[in-house]
Amino acid sequence: MTSSSLWFVASVIEVRRATPHGRVLSLRVDGWPGNLAGQHVDVRLTAEDGYQAVRSYSLASSGEGDVLELAVDEVPDGEVSPYLVEDVRPGDELEVRGPIGAYFVWTPAQPEPVQLIAGGSGIVPLLAMAREHARSASSAPMRLLYAVRSADDAFYAAELGDLADDAFSVDWAYSRSAPVGFARPAGRVDAATLEASTIPAAQRPSVYVCGPTGFVEAVADLLVAAGHPPDRIRTERFGGA
Repeated sequence: MTSSSLWFVASVIEVRRATPHGRVLSLRVDGWPGNLAGQHVDVRLTAEDGYQAVRSYSLASSGEGDVLELAVDEVPDGEVSPYLVEDVRPGDELEVRGPIGAYFVWTPAQPEPVQLIAGGSGIVPLLAMAREHARSASSAPMRLLYAVRSADDAFYAAELGDLADDAFSVDWAYSRSAPVGFARPAGRVDAATLEASTIPAAQRPSVYVCGPTGFVEAVADLLVAAGHPPDRIRTERFGGA
């Protein structure tokens, strides 16, 4: 499942609304070589006048098979995400290139504890890791901290609840509006949140952080300040809010 420079034709087989501004897309890609949990693809759109736009999207799916899953959060001024969120329909065709990436991946062969930290649609590659963790029946402790603006902005909330078990747990942080009765007041992830909701540095977990650039940089700095070695913190960031 190495990175590929080939472009594949992807047929859209299912679309579903995930949040008020996000969608989950299932694509069938003949000849797809499979991918590791955490890898991504480039998506290319071509206009009638020949203009092309390419954007990268993480995969929520992993392993073998020819069906890929993307979750896309709309960037209002974007060239690609508004089409994927508002316009694409089953039967449409896109072009995808991949799988891409060998750094931000998790495999069941890793025995150490794993801490996942997601901001917004940064949950997508981390969900792939959580799914792979469950599918492989890995005994490595895995914990997820998922930060969103409000409960309505969470991708895959129900599935994350279903995945939770003795080896995988989910903690939530809400930056703008917390559910009624939620213990933590709404606010950005801070040192106290990390202390209460993540695996301690003393247990030497591998940490994966994905989300908007500002979120990722702030969380990575807090993790280092809490004693996590920088070389055990892997980050993936994107520009859209």
